[in-house]
Order: sequence, then structure tokens, then C-alpha cells
Amino acid sequence: MELSPYYEKKMDCLNCKKSFPTLKVRSKFIKVASSDSDFQPIYADENVQALYYNVFVCEHCGFSFTEDFTKYFAPGIKEQIDEQITKNWVHHDFNGERTVFQAIQAYKLALLCADIKKEKSVAKAGLALRLGWLYRSLKNDGQEQRFLKIARDQYMESFSTEDYANTQMSGVRIMYMIAELSRRLGDHENATRFFSKVIENQRTGGEAKLVEMAKEQWDLMRANRT
Repeated sequence: MELSPYYEKKMDCLNCKKSFPTLKVRSKFIKVASSDSDFQPIYADENVQALYYNVFVCEHCGFSFTEDFTKYFAPGIKEQIDEQITKNWVHHDFNGERTVFQAIQAYKLALLCADIKKEKSVAKAGLALRLGWLYRSLKNDGQEQRFLKIARDQYMESFSTEDYANTQMSGVRIMYMIAELSRRLGDHENATRFFSKVIENQRTGGEAKLVEMAKEQWDLMRANRT
């Protein structure tokens, strides 16, 4: 019997604490052939899109979250989630294989929940960035640009507050993301400013791959403007 790329995992909702099943992709089936300049993964098998399954949607209360969410809920937040999410929740089962449209729905729910819960800007940026990628795969430029701008603005907020500390994101990577998303949005001023910051980082022996990528994207931007 052929092994399925997917397996079912039991999750406990951070909000209502009830269990629900969710589908995950087996790591052996996640093969990234290449990635875009803003790190969008291009999978070798386009039928297995691991990106679609990062968000866990609680079938009971509608709360949607990723592994980047904290377990802490500030006072009054659960009441807001109940008011804005759960009371309007029509039972959805996100446990099967997801289409790109279901993935978009799940990410939008997670972004709304992250907003209500006051998650870190770096976490919100990651959700918006992935929505931009999903719309890019549909060639929907308007929506792609909309979510890339949200991601860029959240990364700028994260950079100024340094809320990325103790996450997988480094300061250099945040600066690169601000620069590259600004370039894609046609904001040459911020793109130039932040690419410069990344390139300056090579003096301190900072992340060489990001420095090289920053140089390439800066050259590309200048070539397109001449």
C-alpha cells in the first residue's frame, strides 16, 4: 500500500482547549526545488503543498493558530475571540486535503486571531507574507500586493520593537525582508535603505547568504530603474 504524503495529528486548541484533528505533510514528502527572493518555497511536487497546512483551525470555536502563537492570553482576549470569532463560527472541517482557497481562508482566520490576541508583529508578518505567496500562486497581483504590504509593515514594526528576539528570525533577516518586500511594492526608498543595512552587516561577519541576496536584489532594482 502506497504511503500517503499526509498524516493526521491531534491538536489541542489554544483557546477552548478542545482536541481536533488536523492534516500535516510527512517531512519526507516536503521537497523544496527552489525558493523565490522573498523565500516563497517552490515545491518539487506541486501536488503536495506543505504551506497549506501550517495553520490549525479549531473546528469547535474557530480559533486558528500556528506553532508561532504563544499560549498566553491577556485578560479579556478570550472574550473578544468569543465575540468576534466563535459567535460567528459556522462549523468548518479543515481536516482534509486543502485547496489553495481553503489555505487562504485558514491563513486569514489565523491573521485575524493573531490580531485579536496581540501576537508579535513578526508572527503576523509571517502569516501575511504566506497569504501573499498563496495569491501569487493564483496570479492575483492585487491581493498579493495587499498582503505583502501588511507583511512589510509588520516586519518594520517588529524591527523597531525587536519583538523577533527569541524567534527563528534574526535582525538581518528582518531587514532583508523589509527591503525585498519594499522592492516588490515599488517602495525604492525603504528597499534601498534596508538593503544597505543588510550589506553593511557583512563587516560584522553577518549572514553571508542574505548579504549576497541583498546585493543581487539591489543590483536588480537599480537595473530596472535605469
